[in-house]
Amino acid sequence: MATKLQPLNDRVIVKRVEAESKTAGGIILPDSAKEKPQEGIIMAIGEGRLNKNGDRSPLQVKTKDRVIFSSYAGTEIKVDGQALLIMGEDDILAVVGK
Repeated sequence: MATKLQPLNDRVIVKRVEAESKTAGGIILPDSAKEKPQEGIIMAIGEGRLNKNGDRSPLQVKTKDRVIFSSYAGTEIKVDGQALLIMGEDDILAVVGK
């Protein structure tokens, strides 16, 4: 990422993993038939949610974690021609391989 993005509070920036282009049976799928993957790699994290007493709660995820998120999670943006998602930590359902 040439442009530096720093998410705020408990937000994270996620890059979706590529969708499968072939089915298990070997059929090649066109882009219009591919489902958007609900899995991605965390590119950047915020500082954490601000508590009532003024302290920050650390996030449970870190950069380079592979995560699964809900279908309609986040806001899609394009930075330097790359599609990214900005979402809250609450939208992340699981970390893969942790």
